[in-house]
Amino acid sequence: MRADRTRTRARTGIRVAFILPGLHRVVRGAEVAFESIAGELGNTSGFEVSIIGSGTERAGSSYRFIHSPCVPREKFEQWPRFPPLRGEYAWEEATFAAHLWRRYNPEAYDATVTCSYSFLNWLVHLRRKGGHRPRNVFVTQNGDWPLQASNSEFRWFRCDAVVCTNPVYFDRHKGRRQVWLIPNAVDSVRFRNASPARERWGLAASDQVVLIVSALVSNKRVIEGIRALAPMNEIRLIVAGDGPLRDQVDHEGRRLLGSRFQRVAVPFDRMPALYRSADVLLHMCQDEPFGNTYVEALAAGLPVVAHDWSSTRWLFEDLATLVDTDDLDQVRCGIAEALQHRSSDLIAKRWALVERRFTWRAVATSYAECLTSVVRGGNGREA
Repeated sequence: MRADRTRTRARTGIRVAFILPGLHRVVRGAEVAFESIAGELGNTSGFEVSIIGSGTERAGSSYRFIHSPCVPREKFEQWPRFPPLRGEYAWEEATFAAHLWRRYNPEAYDATVTCSYSFLNWLVHLRRKGGHRPRNVFVTQNGDWPLQASNSEFRWFRCDAVVCTNPVYFDRHKGRRQVWLIPNAVDSVRFRNASPARERWGLAASDQVVLIVSALVSNKRVIEGIRALAPMNEIRLIVAGDGPLRDQVDHEGRRLLGSRFQRVAVPFDRMPALYRSADVLLHMCQDEPFGNTYVEALAAGLPVVAHDWSSTRWLFEDLATLVDTDDLDQVRCGIAEALQHRSSDLIAKRWALVERRFTWRAVATSYAECLTSVVRGGNGREA
């Protein structure tokens, strides 16, 4: 059986499946990352790539798409929470895994790539009658908490290697597991070349516009961002995002900012124009696993105000205004400072940083090295 698999691999290359409920259905951080990496790997010699998600097939993809339905997480926002069904994300994943059981053939893959826990992790580690289990790479797109916790259902977490999306996670787990430090990236051409469209969002040319792009969940601290901006009467705020806290965000935005606040739902193909229509990106989260919005803002040439910690210092080098986002006065000072950082020279430096470190082609090359090492045996490393 092992010899047969070796001959198949030599003929078709490394067979890898990226698995996540929202793939080809929603456009969020982890989904954008997996689809972009899979697209690049599908055009890489030596790889046969599949994506398994709840969306629909797209013409012209470089990978094979496999549909497995699920009940969207929004349906579960008011459902009870208990281990292991700790929230709407877990409920969604449970319905996805239940359908996936009948569609997933472990014999078809050498490696799986996942970023959620618990149900998908359990499913891809089950051995079936043939005995073959693909190697599993866990990516910290949504955090490294499954790697840290050992209580309750977390005691059953397993993986063969970890892709850490920031150096904090990498330092935390190196020496304990096979780990790789690989960031996310951005389609720099789309964001750099987009035209501003202020009139689409009712903005005047003279408006000073702060943009928040975020899921509306507690750890993103969007409401704290609204409170920070409330005394800055010259600032308009656009929040692009949705999530369980949408009603609280809307209430606080209207109460504290009035007509200076708007929350929008923007299709992904219009996001570059939204970034180009703003003056500053504000992100209040203090433990972001990576922050796709960071590199999208850089690609759009936008100044960024973010929380000061080792991960953001590594990501931005010296091209962002980093503050203690617990201190709202610091946030306000950071916004005022960032508004002065819109020169053509600084914009060019942001674009250069993206091209040097955050292209999907470069990220996919690191994933190719990681997957080759995991399937054939090897050690992790810093990309």
